[in-house]
Amino acid sequence: MITLHHLEHSRSQRVLWLLEELEVDYEIYWYGRDPRTNLAPPELRDVHPLGKSPVITDGELTLAESAVIIEYLARTYGDETWAPAPDDPRYWDFSYWMHYAEGSLMPPLLLKLVFSKVRSDSPFLVRPIAGRIASEVDKAFTDRQLETHFSYLDDYLAGHEWFAGNAISAADIQMSFPLEAAVARGTAGNRFPNVIDYVQRFQARPAYRRALEAGGEYEFGPGPKD
Repeated sequence: MITLHHLEHSRSQRVLWLLEELEVDYEIYWYGRDPRTNLAPPELRDVHPLGKSPVITDGELTLAESAVIIEYLARTYGDETWAPAPDDPRYWDFSYWMHYAEGSLMPPLLLKLVFSKVRSDSPFLVRPIAGRIASEVDKAFTDRQLETHFSYLDDYLAGHEWFAGNAISAADIQMSFPLEAAVARGTAGNRFPNVIDYVQRFQARPAYRRALEAGGEYEFGPGPKD
């Protein structure tokens, strides 16, 4: 039996989505964030030394890191639609997007989030100075990086329904978290319609909706439907 150690409002939601897509049996251990620090609870260190989510166990195997977990599940419980073999023409596109999600796209998104926290959470007396520093970093680096990345992604999605071929794959699962987080936070704005359309399409999938029901509240998910 697969066990997902699921932290609220986190990357583990995409692992839960894949489990629903693959229709495999699993159980969830649910963890809430510390209300003061927003960090994962110390109990997660009993599962993995870093104390972060997602983590899965499958028999005697324990795996951390989203990309590793997602590829393991896709190759173990899915077919080559979900994870193409190395001799498949789609393989290198698949591998690229599996790495791009966290290696290239998440760092500027994380910086944007950190500096927004600097503006809002700094002590009152230093907040004006901290805010100016954060704004200068965003102007000089973060916003330019995000513009480059989302222009690239929007252009790519103009000609591709999915990231690694004509069908959904584990690469789309991996790409989902940074894209839906950017859309939910307004980082993507309205200037990238293909990114927004892509996010709305995968969020409408039945397996994605089942994962929301199974995982509980998720701040980056779709809004209520009429």
